[in-house]
Amino acid sequence: MYPGGEPLNFIEVALTRSILGSIKDVLWNETPMPEHEATTALFYSISSTQPGLAGISLGKLLIKRVVNVLQQEMPKIENFATLSPIPGFMAWLLAKLASQLHSMSSGTKQEQEAGHMDVLKEDFLYEWEEISLAMTSEKQRAEVVLWNILTSPGQEWIRSDSLQTVIKPILLRLCARYLLKEKRRGKALDAVTNFHVQNGAVVERLNWMGDSSEKGHNQSAGIMVNYVYRLDKMEENIEQYVEKGVISASSTVTDLLTPHVSETNASQSESRQE
Repeated sequence: MYPGGEPLNFIEVALTRSILGSIKDVLWNETPMPEHEATTALFYSISSTQPGLAGISLGKLLIKRVVNVLQQEMPKIENFATLSPIPGFMAWLLAKLASQLHSMSSGTKQEQEAGHMDVLKEDFLYEWEEISLAMTSEKQRAEVVLWNILTSPGQEWIRSDSLQTVIKPILLRLCARYLLKEKRRGKALDAVTNFHVQNGAVVERLNWMGDSSEKGHNQSAGIMVNYVYRLDKMEENIEQYVEKGVISASSTVTDLLTPHVSETNASQSESRQE
């Protein structure tokens, strides 16, 4: 507590019957239920009341305290999870695309014909993704098509079912890569991911259009992520991350990194939200 009795941090928790994937369901659409029917505690906001404490991680202690209280007062709660934003995803993705486009435009004709420029490209988009993107524009390379879609005025792709069908599996795979593979000094590049996995959480599920607000689209193409705290695995997960840099994740998320199952899991991720 801060002097005067004001809390330093606070956490907002929704009591639900399942792990929700949409912030709308948490804030507006989920019908209130009797507490004794809830099986899931969904943490959806952790905030500091004091600007001077920004950057000081008090959330870990708060999560543990909330979990302990809920276990004592509501023993039917089985799942402790979050519905979290991915604030750096679009910035990372657009920077990667810009780098790809720059490499292609700056390479000599001989380099491009020899396939030297394809080395970087293949590390970013899979062949099936290139084919899908090429079908929307016959005269442009896949990276250019994706860039144009994501940076279109008014974000037209959000209102286009046909464009969403093309880019949804691509963005979910790239988001999984961003969360699980992109590191800085051995830690997750995404600050929210780093916070939760260093506290023992598992990256459980990506949620397409989990945040359909303008901010959500700008930050993460509307994708949100569930982190799950499995109490019997938390210490093991912390050890794996701190000592080896390994981020614990469900097969639903790790499979998104595999080309032949990415599209299937994209559909599964959507169906589990319904």
